[in-house]
Amino acid sequence: MAILCLVGSGGMKQVASHAELFLFQRFFNDGYWLLKDGVRPAYGIQVTKSSFNSDVLNLNVSSKIIRHRGDTLGGPVFDVNFHSPTENVVGVRITHFKGVRPATPAIPLFPNAQAVPSKPTATTGESPSFSTGDLKVVIRPSPYSFAFTAGDRVITTSHPKSQFIADVAHRWTTSSASSTTCMSNDINSNPYREQPSPTVRYITQEFNISPGEKFYGFGEQFTPFVKNGQHVDIWNQDGGTASEQAYKCVPFYFSTAGYGLFVNHPGEVEFEVGSEKASRVAFAVRGESLEYFFIYGSNPLEILSRYTLLTGRPALPPLWTFGLWLSTSFLTNYDSETVSGFLEGMQKRDCPVRVFHLDCFWMKQYEWCSFTFDPDHFPDPGRYLADIKSKYGVKICLWINPYISQFSPLFDEGAKENYFLMRTNGDIWQWDLWQPGLTIVDMTNPKAREWYKSKLVALMDLGVDCFKTDFAERIPHVNVKFHDGSDPYAMHNMYTVIYNQLVYETLEERYGKGEAVLFARSSFAGGQRFPVHWGGDCESTFEGMAETLRGGLSLLLSGFAFSSHDIGGFEGTPPPPVYMRWLAYGLFSSHSRLHGSESYRVPWVYGEEAASILAKYLNEKHRLMPYIYAQLNSFREKRLSRRIVRGVPVQRAMLVDFIEDRTTHSLDQQYMFGPSLLFAPVFNDDKADTEYYLPPGVWTAYTPLLGDKKPRVIHGPRWVKESVPMSEIPCFVRAGSLLPLGPQNMKRPDYNLAENLEVRLYHPEVGTKISCDIPSGRGMEIAATVEVDCTERTLSFRVVNGALDQWSIRLFQESSPQWGEIQGAQGSDTECEQFGGYVFKVAKGATEVTISR
Repeated sequence: MAILCLVGSGGMKQVASHAELFLFQRFFNDGYWLLKDGVRPAYGIQVTKSSFNSDVLNLNVSSKIIRHRGDTLGGPVFDVNFHSPTENVVGVRITHFKGVRPATPAIPLFPNAQAVPSKPTATTGESPSFSTGDLKVVIRPSPYSFAFTAGDRVITTSHPKSQFIADVAHRWTTSSASSTTCMSNDINSNPYREQPSPTVRYITQEFNISPGEKFYGFGEQFTPFVKNGQHVDIWNQDGGTASEQAYKCVPFYFSTAGYGLFVNHPGEVEFEVGSEKASRVAFAVRGESLEYFFIYGSNPLEILSRYTLLTGRPALPPLWTFGLWLSTSFLTNYDSETVSGFLEGMQKRDCPVRVFHLDCFWMKQYEWCSFTFDPDHFPDPGRYLADIKSKYGVKICLWINPYISQFSPLFDEGAKENYFLMRTNGDIWQWDLWQPGLTIVDMTNPKAREWYKSKLVALMDLGVDCFKTDFAERIPHVNVKFHDGSDPYAMHNMYTVIYNQLVYETLEERYGKGEAVLFARSSFAGGQRFPVHWGGDCESTFEGMAETLRGGLSLLLSGFAFSSHDIGGFEGTPPPPVYMRWLAYGLFSSHSRLHGSESYRVPWVYGEEAASILAKYLNEKHRLMPYIYAQLNSFREKRLSRRIVRGVPVQRAMLVDFIEDRTTHSLDQQYMFGPSLLFAPVFNDDKADTEYYLPPGVWTAYTPLLGDKKPRVIHGPRWVKESVPMSEIPCFVRAGSLLPLGPQNMKRPDYNLAENLEVRLYHPEVGTKISCDIPSGRGMEIAATVEVDCTERTLSFRVVNGALDQWSIRLFQESSPQWGEIQGAQGSDTECEQFGGYVFKVAKGATEVTISR
């Protein structure tokens, strides 16, 4: 239970864990049968009353068996409410003391989307139940237990004694530093007798883990991808990518049993995933109430979609953000001449940069954040930014954070107006980590928000297009107070969402809906609304690359739709093989940024071969933009804003698309890029073999990423073990895919995605119908839809709901059929051996092409 504690009058100490404070080390159990010393539980034992009013099933659950009226004297008795905020989602709220106010700020629910109407039904009495859509809760009154079911299938069960509250005694003496974290009422205490020691109260829920069931998510977690056997602490910390700490903790998990679970609590949430009890997943929060939402779906995409409906849909980033981002790096020397040299070198090597990022030292040292360009290196920043934007066609991103050094010119200005986080004794909260005398902008103060916003607007006036919002994990919660009276304990995780929202909406006000983007490190539940997020500080090693991928896949199973990272790693200088392998993984992530710490990440530093590899991958990323945007568009909801996507990630773990294939459940070194493309990054040089897995079906190598003249066709399921050249990455296309590609050498991702299109069809099965939306590139606008009908004798391509101009069809088939009559297009076998597939150039103005076999 990692929580920051402040001790002393003016100093600060970071305590590693609650194990230093409490008798127990994470949770309450001493083996399966016993409890740790100092733990006093009260279990929900018997339902004494059930009622159904206003679409809520209410249970009174006693902590003891009620045999006669005398047993009703004393408690605790829990209020347990089952409700349904949207179809196929059940909310469960367990309350001990109703008079205790919940922690604020609360996590906003349905912040940018409307709930799907749910009219739940329920029964009471001897057999209580609660139903919404396909999801049902079946309750056993004594001993109290319940199960979530769908049809005839039991999804998971809350067994007897799986729902309880526990008072845990402190080892240490009460002090002013600890009083804000303690509740002094024991469960069965005498209120008239002085308590010998303070306690912390928890409410806990456990669910059954069925044989073979696996758990994922919890935000961006860098520990093993499958979370079984782990303790996961939802408490944001700045711990790099090589520890159990995480920048983006989310109290949501996904289970292969067919459900997701979201704990609606802004403060610390602790999960035990088959760790203390091998057959239980458990979660606990401090306080007098606990609310969670059980989310059912017939497949992983449905579950993720319902979760983001609840906590917020991700905004769609501008098309230009999918191009290459290049950074100055952190501790490197850079000035206006260095920046121009970077951009000139990238342009000459056919690696066009779309976003140029200036990291911390665009400001003077010791002054972060001053929001002022260092005049020694950038004497005329407005003119300079205008020149490089015009010459190199780049957007400009600046590094910022919500911290203010006491040597910043803004410190006195903010202190005078009380814009900073305060100690309870009236002093400004400060420490010396990161910057001297650093303080934190109080984002709950409306005037402080406007003040901070004015600094961003001044930078946008100079030509800045977006911001990298770093930090916001180290938000103190003891002996501090926020302007609006928010609970500091709740603000620790929520602060980053409020901060990123302010910056995002400031950009949106200036540049319009659909044109705002961040590059954020920290986040929490609901933070997916303000993309994009990157993975934090990783080492420049193959191990660091693997950690980054694991963390990204976990984040993308937690409601986030976009993910990025530091290509080549942040810490240290990557050896050329690490850099080149990371290029492939980075370019085929949703967003791609070259960034490091003490060394540059421009490719020629690692050899001209690296520059050639980057140029090839970047060209293919640009070509794939119609496909990438098509995935986002295919999940649009007409009744919602057309700038909001359903939270289904383009880059995702293999199990999302192949949940029925148990082999995919543990795969964390490869991923799907949309439903059609499989990428398997390589974590070694070309002298060693790599291994990857192809699920059932027919898979065709995507050229030119594998360098084959005639692409391989592999039948899955199959493990492939091979040596991969440094200039390649294993990439395969799933049979039955309709893949729209843009033209070669576009130099940027933001072009008309419906012009000069190549539509590829891979191994269609007779009797299937396939369709694909073709985006225009203007937000979520659809230019047209291509529909394919495959019969025994013909293949028919139709363009509906719009039109395409100058497009072609490339057909990949395992056999070599003799083509008969072709209507609406001209056939050509000239490229068959050179590049694979059969090419048909569509006649100008044709909306239907029919190819006879």
